[in-house]
Amino acid sequence: MKRFFRLALSILAMLFVMFLSAAITLRIALHGHEVPVPNFSGMTIGEASTAALQAGVDLNIENKFYSTTVPPGRILSQAPAAGSTVRHGWQVRVTTSLGPQQVTIPDVAGMPERQASLELRRMSLDLGTIAHIDAPGDPEIVLAQTPPPNAGVDQPRVSLLLSSTAAGESSAIVMPSFTGMTYSAAAHAAAALGLHIASAGDTPPPPPAAPAPVVASISPTGVKLDANGQAIAFPVAPPPPPAPTGIVTAQKPDSGYRVTKGDTIHLTLTHPAASN
Repeated sequence: MKRFFRLALSILAMLFVMFLSAAITLRIALHGHEVPVPNFSGMTIGEASTAALQAGVDLNIENKFYSTTVPPGRILSQAPAAGSTVRHGWQVRVTTSLGPQQVTIPDVAGMPERQASLELRRMSLDLGTIAHIDAPGDPEIVLAQTPPPNAGVDQPRVSLLLSSTAAGESSAIVMPSFTGMTYSAAAHAAAALGLHIASAGDTPPPPPAAPAPVVASISPTGVKLDANGQAIAFPVAPPPPPAPTGIVTAQKPDSGYRVTKGDTIHLTLTHPAASN
């Protein structure tokens, strides 16, 4: 009987050792190759791939999103998070940055406020601050905008300066910024404010007018004669100069100055050759 109990105790002891060894082996198999996840935030794809190889995890680029804080081509986010413990060879999913989203600003100068708003929404842009200034003509017309037309920006928000019905008898106004506007848009905005464009920087001045010949007499056939009795050949009037073109790069007076309706302003435009 004692021998039977000794044999049973021996078998139980062997089974206990076997189960303990199996548990230790399983734990080593499951946790013996665990590694911490590196912090890939801000790394380039090449840097992140090298860090993943050294840490013993796999890198999987899952998505790409626009970001105003992380430069393009760098890691924006990751899962699992940095510092997490995973098995060797575990797949870490990362998202890379496309950089800030560049949008093109349309030219809405001269448009009614409602039409300008619809145009901005059509371009997936947000309407920013709306300011008014006393100006002759129709109210709620866009006189200027910020950012200027065709600017590439990462914040899709456009602020507008609108005309309003003049109040009181004061003719003083604040000079808006025409920089970045086309000449036609600037001329429209200046006219709405009661300002006159005296000259445009790259537009050549018109040639001086030739003095008119002196007419001494007129023949019976209606031909005008000079003092010597010779017919006077009148020069053909030259065609009018073409309208200025280009983008406004500077102005006088500068924006923010106090001017009076009826004042003249000078605009400097991009040279036509600069657009080629």
